[in-house]
Parts: sequence; C-alpha cells; structure tokens
Amino acid sequence: MTAPSFPVTEIVASRRPHRKDAARNYDALLAAAREAFAEHGADASLEDIARRAGVGIGTLYRNFPTRRHLFESVYADEVNQLVLAAQEVADREPWEALTAWLDRFAGYMVTKRAVREALNDESEIFAACRESMYAAGGPLFERAQKAGQARPDMHFVELLRMVAGITATAFDDDAQRARVLSIALDGVRASR
Repeated sequence: MTAPSFPVTEIVASRRPHRKDAARNYDALLAAAREAFAEHGADASLEDIARRAGVGIGTLYRNFPTRRHLFESVYADEVNQLVLAAQEVADREPWEALTAWLDRFAGYMVTKRAVREALNDESEIFAACRESMYAAGGPLFERAQKAGQARPDMHFVELLRMVAGITATAFDDDAQRARVLSIALDGVRASR
C-alpha cells in the first residue's frame, strides 16, 4: 500500500533545492522566517530573517524572490508538517491520535495568523494547503468518531475552528494554552 499523496507535499518538494548546501540554507531560512513571523507578524524584517538563518540577504532572495514567496513557502511547509504529523500518529489509539494531531495544529496556528495577514485565503497555495490539511486530519477525527470516542454530531471543520479560536487567544504560557485546549477537547469527547 502506498502512502497518500497530498498537494502541499508536492508544492514543498518542488520548491526545495536539491543540492545539500542549498537545501540546508533553504531549511534554515524557513525556520528563521517561521520564528520571526511568530514574533513580529507579517512585518518581520527580511534582513533579520537572513541573519537568524546565518546567511546573507542575497541567499534569502535567491530562494525567495519576493516576500509573498517566502510567506507561501513557510505556510506550505507548516501544513506539510501537519500532514506528516497525521501520518506519524495514525497508528495510535483513535482519541490519542486525534489529540496529538490537534496539539500540532494548535502550534501551526501561530504561523498561520502571521502569514494570513499577507496572503489571500483563496490563493492557490491556501487551497492546496486546506485540501491537504483536511485530507490528513479529517480521517483521524472520523476514526475517533467511529470508535465512539468523539462526538458524532460534530464536523471536522467545526473542530478546527474551535481549536483555531482557542489559539487566537493570548495565554500566559504554552502550558496554559494546552490546559484550555484539553478542557475544550473534553467537550468533543463522546458521552459514555
């Protein structure tokens, strides 16, 4: 049996350089941009991103010719990580797999907020990312529902909106966010 193919995985693979040194710089720039966008939002300095990655500004522009290209690449990489996370947890018990994936989804929401300021929700990248995210996470939710562990009267999109709403709130720290998310997910559990 072959692993499913996701549009975002193909986008990420097509953008990533093949040479090892170029791929290393590309990955460092994505990590630095993700961090900078989380801290400073869409207005994060490109010079700061290059400095954080340990490369020159020319290397940044060689990999990401425009700010938009950088936003799209960071966003696609984040969603691709969500797809991979869904595959990694798929063998766990249904509820455990779902909550592990949702915890990763909550972390991804930080980057999405910053990138959303700069990109149109209806862009081709957003559409491919949304399709990939639903195709990867949706089956985890359906499996938890079939196992009688998640509410049968809830849709996956509603679950994502609930988690997104929670992550949009300011918390004292990650532990508090995790606790509030856990409390909310108790309401998603099927009554026994």
